[in-house]
Amino acid sequence: MAKKSPKHSFNDVLSLLGSQRFDVAPAQEGAKRTPNAFQVRKYGCAAEIAPAPDGTVLMLSHPGWVLNGEISRLLDKGYQKFLKTSHVEIPATADKLRAIHEFSQELNEAIGATSLYNESLGTTSDVYMYDRVKGRA
Repeated sequence: MAKKSPKHSFNDVLSLLGSQRFDVAPAQEGAKRTPNAFQVRKYGCAAEIAPAPDGTVLMLSHPGWVLNGEISRLLDKGYQKFLKTSHVEIPATADKLRAIHEFSQELNEAIGATSLYNESLGTTSDVYMYDRVKGRA
C-alpha cells in the first residue's frame, strides 16, 4: 500500500527544503516555463516545482542529475542506464544513481508525495528502451 506524507502548502515546502540544505532558486525563464517555478538542487541533482492551483506543490520535472546546467532524464536500455539531456547522453554510474534516488526520496518526503514500493527499492527510469523488443508488434 502506498504511504502518503501529509500535504504541505507551497510556501511551507520551500521553507522546509531550505532548512534541509536544498538549494532553492527561481527556475530559469524559457519558452514553456511555468510562472513562479523553482528549481530545487542537492547532491548534484535537481527538479523543478511550482505552486499548484490548490496551494500544494506541483512537480514540473522528474528529479535528475544536472549535466551542463540541464536536468537529465534517466534512460534504461536494458543493459545500461544512461543520463540524457537534449545535447548529451552519458552512462549513469552507481554514485549518480544513488544520488538521484536519495534526492528523489528526500524531495518526495518534503513535498508530501506518495511513496511507492518500487521506487523505495531503487532508482526508477524515466524512459525504457530495450533493444531486444524493438520492432515487435
